[in-house]
Amino acid sequence: MLKLGVNIDHVATLREARYRGLGFGEPDPAAAAKICQDAGAHGITAHLREDRRHIQDRDLGALRRVARRLNLEMANAREIVSIVLKARPDIVCIVPERRAEVTTEGGLDVAAAETALAETRKRMNDAGIEASLFIAPDEKQIDAAARVGVQFVELHTGAFAGEFHSSGDKPATPGAELERLVAGARQAHALGLRVNAGHGLNYDNLPLLHRVPHLVELNIGHSIVSRSVSVGMGTAVREMLRAMEGYQG
Repeated sequence: MLKLGVNIDHVATLREARYRGLGFGEPDPAAAAKICQDAGAHGITAHLREDRRHIQDRDLGALRRVARRLNLEMANAREIVSIVLKARPDIVCIVPERRAEVTTEGGLDVAAAETALAETRKRMNDAGIEASLFIAPDEKQIDAAARVGVQFVELHTGAFAGEFHSSGDKPATPGAELERLVAGARQAHALGLRVNAGHGLNYDNLPLLHRVPHLVELNIGHSIVSRSVSVGMGTAVREMLRAMEGYQG
């Protein structure tokens, strides 16, 4: 069964828009995480960014207590690595991070940083934490991820989402970016990596993603949080789970 990890970063974004620097406020990401899980989500994803633009250090303990499976996205930065090791999530996903971006814009250049990434991967695994790398569906990067020794890769679906949107008519046939995802998932699976995917996925483009094989989990945030404004968080999660039904792998 294809699993859903709900990214609750933008719940914290809304809180920080009003309560930044105050150490309290609403809405509460941990409360949102509980609603998501009660609605059927399999896990919770959050990104402690270096600039603390949404999730704050104090959120990590609350999320750890609530989440059945906690996935922390993180930059491969010394301070963040230390914090994450203390928080002890179930899995980490190492992502690229730039202060100027609104959200993570691309995949890691794993091939250019294999040694540093392998060191962090080992520290996480030694602490009982699984490790993933957020990468484009690129042959060179997938090969490098396998050499780093991570358990998962998360394929960046942003280009696929952009291609879908630009088509304007909900395409029923694969485009070039979908074909890249298919090839990347097959390559990663053949190398013994488990395959997650995320970025830009929504209720419209997700059915076409069913063509990508070997997916374990989708990490989806903005679309669910946006939909929850109209229908509530629980309903938004259940609607996304329905869109995921029937995936054959």
